[in-house]
Amino acid sequence: MKLTELETHAERLEHLREIVKPFRERAMKAEAEGRFPFENFEDLKKSGYPALAIPKSFAGTGISLVELLELQVEIAKADGATGLGIGWHMSVMKNIGENDPWPDGKFNKLAGEVIEDGILVNNAASEPASGSPSWGNLPLTTAKETESGWVLNGRKSFTTMAPILDYFIVSATIEGTEKVGNFLVSRKHEGVSVIHTWDSVAMHGTGSEDVVFENVKLESDDFLEYRPVGPKPSQGWLLHIPAAYYGVALAAREEALKFSTSYSPGDMEGTIADIPSVKERIGQIELRIMESGTFLFNTARKWDDGDADVRMAMREELGVAKLIVVNKAMEVVDLAMRIVGARSLSAKNPLQRCYRDVRAGLHNPPMDDITIQQLANKGIAEFR
Repeated sequence: MKLTELETHAERLEHLREIVKPFRERAMKAEAEGRFPFENFEDLKKSGYPALAIPKSFAGTGISLVELLELQVEIAKADGATGLGIGWHMSVMKNIGENDPWPDGKFNKLAGEVIEDGILVNNAASEPASGSPSWGNLPLTTAKETESGWVLNGRKSFTTMAPILDYFIVSATIEGTEKVGNFLVSRKHEGVSVIHTWDSVAMHGTGSEDVVFENVKLESDDFLEYRPVGPKPSQGWLLHIPAAYYGVALAAREEALKFSTSYSPGDMEGTIADIPSVKERIGQIELRIMESGTFLFNTARKWDDGDADVRMAMREELGVAKLIVVNKAMEVVDLAMRIVGARSLSAKNPLQRCYRDVRAGLHNPPMDDITIQQLANKGIAEFR
């Protein structure tokens, strides 16, 4: 049974929990071997998961942002890297499908491939020299227009899921101009190559490798859109990022509870969960989980229920959701490791991977300092 064939959110959630059960063990094995966890992503593809976020207007399931985040949390709880990785594809499908900025029929064709074959798509935007597009720099990757289409040259970094992506949405400076365009590039094109550069100790399983485009010949209709000028609209789909780290926090919570309710040193009656200091830490974990989960899902619910004006005004809330969830997730992991003690640093213990993975959230957009600056500017402007 595919997830796309199930009618209710409850059914999809229950079925997904069964699908992700092997993910944690597989991910630990793949990381130990220094390879990408292909099996996890293949299982998600077979289940129809990549099509769930495609709007119904494009024959997809059209799940809400709230449901998407709840499903993403379940994946990330089993393996944070798989959750964060597939989250990028899901958010791209939801964002492009709902806003439909591409030429007529382009997204419809891509959506059909996702629905039929489970193909995976992600943006390729960051670069080794010019950095993240959030800095506003022109990409060093260039696209030259020809009589028959375009020729693409450049190198992208931090391209999540690069080992398994079918298509890259590539940002490039139009040669001879200061305009930036987005292009849809198949990995099957001659001149496209993935270079193994991803040596991160956090979220290693995202496979965020470099991708090189060397004289890649594109058709005219592979051009998708120009990068909009001016302030970016609010991007609710980016909540998939904090959802992944919320899942990591839940995994750490589970490890702490499993250990504390089963471990009885010496001739102790009961378990260490009955010790006041341990119980205090468990309570602090529960508090942080409740705080971050409530803010995350209330923000997503507001996005789902809001019109265009409401969504446009949510920029600060979306940034705050990411800041709160990631920072509280780090606190949860730390508390869990204090409960488990030195065993949490064992290579066999899931907590040491939670510890490494959760730190990566600080470097996903939007950055904490940018969010704080936005809040300051908003407060000052309102007071004045």
